[in-house]
Amino acid sequence: MTKVTRDDVARLAGTSSAVVSYVVNNGPRPVSAEKRRRVLEAVRALGYRPDRVAQAMASRRTDLLGLIVPDARQPFFGEITHALERAAADRGKMVLVGNSDYQEEREIYYLHAFLGMRVSALILVSLGLGDRIAAELDTMDTRVVLMHERSASVRKFAVVTDDVEGARLATRHLLRHGHTAVACLGGPQEAPPAGDPVADHVEGWRKEMADAGLPTEGLLFRAPYNRYGTYRVALRLLAAPGRPTAVFCSTDDQAIGLLRAARELGVDVPAELAVAGFDDVKEAAMTDPPLTTVASDREAMARRAVDMALDPELDALTHAGTDRTRRFPSRLVVRASCGCPAAAGTRDTRPAAV
Repeated sequence: MTKVTRDDVARLAGTSSAVVSYVVNNGPRPVSAEKRRRVLEAVRALGYRPDRVAQAMASRRTDLLGLIVPDARQPFFGEITHALERAAADRGKMVLVGNSDYQEEREIYYLHAFLGMRVSALILVSLGLGDRIAAELDTMDTRVVLMHERSASVRKFAVVTDDVEGARLATRHLLRHGHTAVACLGGPQEAPPAGDPVADHVEGWRKEMADAGLPTEGLLFRAPYNRYGTYRVALRLLAAPGRPTAVFCSTDDQAIGLLRAARELGVDVPAELAVAGFDDVKEAAMTDPPLTTVASDREAMARRAVDMALDPELDALTHAGTDRTRRFPSRLVVRASCGCPAAAGTRDTRPAAV
């Protein structure tokens, strides 16, 4: 079957090929209503489909955004991905998604692959940002927006949550229930890199405990970010002598694994064990008991990240000393796993992003 071209549409519509381009691409020049009607009728009659690859080669960009996440199977990253896709669609863009599986090599692979596809911009949800990634990002002339993690060594636009304050809110709430030994489930690494959200969650927990005059020695436990690995860690933790009476989990997925282990061992939550998480994934409201957790406005963060990725006027913010980080506040979502009444479901509201 012969491929329909833009020239074919122009001949049927009685216009120039340039006018067809202006109609199909909504610009850059205006087209009269009558000419637009004729072009669209010709497009429908001929079944014309624009060649996006050819357009990309000509314009050196596509209508695509590249998005790299650690693992879209995890609810938090799945919800971020969905929010970014919705925000991008509102700007007429599509999103290509790559899963790095927490591996630096795969992050670099997707960075190069997406650049080869001439994406308009890249959004990177990373848990690494080590020297190799930083070096790769420094060589790119494509706009890169960081989400979830920020790094002082990487001078890129960033959209993040106030992770330290969020962790303090959750820890403070557990302490107000009368617990004096609030344990913390951190990440699998003993010393996560600076700027890693889980490292900030641990820092917030430490600061709140210190302000309360309470020790943290022996109360920080390493655990995978996902529920399955944390479940196995929690089985050992909760079966050991002197188990804690309250646990702050750095992710909701960890908290879900902890709740499953507690149920299996017959540990009553919250009567014998108070639990709080971080992220407020949709499943947090469906656990038994519903999970007290820390939330941020992911939809607003996604819109801001896409705006930062696509707005050319932001290119002026490239000189040293300019703050290109947009930080969104955290808020505590109170449910029953901490010991509050099951019907609470209240939110500690905070001001808009700064």
